[in-house]
Amino acid sequence: MEIKEQHGRIIREMVAKKIAGDILFSQNIGLAMRKWREFFGIKQSQLASLLNVSPSVISDYESGRRKSPGSLVLRRFIETLIKVDEDRGGNTIALLSKTTGLSSTLIGIVDIKEFATPMSVEELIDRVKGEVLFGTEYLNEFMYGYTIIDSIEAIKRLAGFNDFMQLFGMTTERALIFTRVTTGRSPMIALKIVNIKPCAVVIHGTETADELAIELAKIMKIPFILSKAESVEEIINRMRGLAG
Repeated sequence: MEIKEQHGRIIREMVAKKIAGDILFSQNIGLAMRKWREFFGIKQSQLASLLNVSPSVISDYESGRRKSPGSLVLRRFIETLIKVDEDRGGNTIALLSKTTGLSSTLIGIVDIKEFATPMSVEELIDRVKGEVLFGTEYLNEFMYGYTIIDSIEAIKRLAGFNDFMQLFGMTTERALIFTRVTTGRSPMIALKIVNIKPCAVVIHGTETADELAIELAKIMKIPFILSKAESVEEIINRMRGLAG
């Protein structure tokens, strides 16, 4: 029982860090708080009651009428989301734990993030210093997150459909950014096999892309982008808005 409780504590801490990081790195903290509240299926009135504040306080935070909460308020906010979910059976925590911490590392996820406000494919191209190999007609489409993947580790670790779906976080409306690629063929073949369509695919680590990879992008109508960023760290920083 003690080992099980320790494992549960570790999972809760990883999920809490994921939520806190997403909110703090968000360009709109209020919208990020609303997104997480709704993701956990908690009403404003219920959350307000549990935090011992009026519903208008929660509404003001989410709308931006009240300045961003301090660390203490944010900590109580996250702890309350997790506690409510645990009381309901912990299904949301279990879902989030699949793309957080150790399990993410094991399947090759380098970085994963959900957006409070959507990002266009055009902005994605700018963030990754990308060259469009296919999909200029999709530049105005929007995505709600991204996953940066070590393609070598993913090939070694992914064991089936469920593992592959962990790359998509909370929504398939995201960019998949594959690093350490040689031709870009393997990621596109994998997407074709599982028949899942992200908003965009970015490859990094090669100077050119395989013709088959480009052809598969056309067939699936997925924007296909070659990143010219100098390093994976640069991509992470630019995607998180930490570098110009």
